Amino acid sequence: MKRALPFLALLLIAVAPVCPAQTADHAATDETEIRAAIQAQTDAWNRADIPAFMQAYEDSPDTTFIGLTLRKGYKPIRERYMLNYTTPEQMGKLTFNDLDIRLLPSGCGKSEIALVTGKFHLERTAKGDAKKDDGIFSLVWRKGSHGWKIILDHTS
Repeated sequence: MKRALPFLALLLIAVAPVCPAQTADHAATDETEIRAAIQAQTDAWNRADIPAFMQAYEDSPDTTFIGLTLRKGYKPIRERYMLNYTTPEQMGKLTFNDLDIRLLPSGCGKSEIALVTGKFHLERTAKGDAKKDDGIFSLVWRKGSHGWKIILDHTS
C-alpha cells in the first residue's frame, strides 16, 4: 500500500494540465487589443462602413445581439445594421465612453473571456428605423484564433 501512494501522486502530477500563468503583461495586452477593436469599430462606423464595423463580431451562428429584439447569428445581426442605418447621415458619428473591461481568467488563469460595459452616443442629422441616439451596452468577448471577438452584444 505504501508503494502505491507515491506512484499515484506521480501519476496525478503527470496528467495534471500545465497551465501557463497569466501575467500582468498579458492582461494589459488583452485589454489593449479589445480597446483597439472598439476603436476600429468606432472608426468604421464613422465612415459608414458596416462590414468593417462587424469585423469585431464573431462570424458565427451563435453570436447574439439583444436590443429591442433578440437576433442570433452574425448574418442577421449584420442585416439589422444594414436595414436600420442605410445612409451615412443615419449612422452619424459614434462615440463610446465609460468603458469598463473585465478580463475573466479561466481555470488556468489565462483570460479567454472579457466583459465590456459602457455607453454609446450617436451624433447624427437623420434617423431611420433606429431612433436611439444614446444608450448603454454590455458585450461578451471571446479570445479565439482570430483574436478577440464579440459573441454577445446587449445594447439598450
